[in-house]
Amino acid sequence: MSDQDFDSALTYTSYLAVDELLKLQKPLSKSTDSEGPEHDEMLFIIIHQSYELWFKQLIHEFEAAAKSLEAGDTHRSLAILGRIRTILKVCVTQVDILETMTPLQFNAFRGYLSSSSGFQSAQFRKVEALLGRRDSKMASHLPIDVQEEIREITSRNSIWDSTLAYLAKRGHKIPSDVLERDKSTHYQSDPRVLEALLEVHRSDPESAMVCERLVDIDEGLQEWRYRHVKMVERTIGHKVGTGGSDGVKYLASTLFNPVFKDLWEIRSQF
Repeated sequence: MSDQDFDSALTYTSYLAVDELLKLQKPLSKSTDSEGPEHDEMLFIIIHQSYELWFKQLIHEFEAAAKSLEAGDTHRSLAILGRIRTILKVCVTQVDILETMTPLQFNAFRGYLSSSSGFQSAQFRKVEALLGRRDSKMASHLPIDVQEEIREITSRNSIWDSTLAYLAKRGHKIPSDVLERDKSTHYQSDPRVLEALLEVHRSDPESAMVCERLVDIDEGLQEWRYRHVKMVERTIGHKVGTGGSDGVKYLASTLFNPVFKDLWEIRSQF
C-alpha cells in the first residue's frame, strides 16, 4: 500500500476510534418520567471517563519527565512539567461542570452505582505512586495484576527522586545515600537536601525553575483535591461513599499533604 492509499484510508473518525468511544457511555438508571436513563447520569459518566483519560496522560507525562530529568535535560523537563501543571488545571475545571448537578439530580441515579467508587481508580493510584506515595495499603483493594504494576512503579524512582538525580547531575550536593535509598520506602526529608535546595535557588536559576514547576504541580494537585472534596460534600454531604469509604471524611484526610514537602519547607528559610 502506498503512502497516498494509506492516507486516504485514514479518517478523523477511524484514527480517534470515535465510533467505539461514543459507545462507552452506558447509563444504568431509569428515569421516573421517561423510558430513558436519568438525564444527569450521562454527564457523570463522561466527566469520570475524561478523568481516566487525563490520568492516563499524566502517567505518560510523568514517565517522560522522569527520563528527561535523569538525563539532565532542563528545557524538555520544564516543558513536560508545565504540561502536567496545565492538565491538572483542566481537571480542576471539570469539577465546575460536575457542580452544575444538584444533590437531588445525583441521588436520582446514585443507587445504580452500587459499590463502584473513584477510590477504585487504578490509574490515579499509579499517578500517586509516580509522585512518590509509598503505602502498601494504597492498592490492596485493586486486582492482583494492578497491584503488581503499582509495586513495580514504587520500586523505582518517583518524580522527586528523578529531580534529585537531576540536581546531582547539575553538580549540587545531594547525598549519595539519599540518591541510592530503597525507593520502595517513603522519602523522608533530609536537612542536607534542604540545604542543597536553598543553594539551588540561590545559584542555579534553571534548576530553580524546575523546582518551581514541581511546586506548581503540587499546588495544582492540592487544588484539585480540595475542589473534589467540596464538590462531594455539597453533593452527598457526609454520607458514606458508594464504595464503602468514609466519603468526605476520607477525602478531607488527603488535603494539605504536599507531595514535595522539602520544596515547601525551604520557603521559610529564604
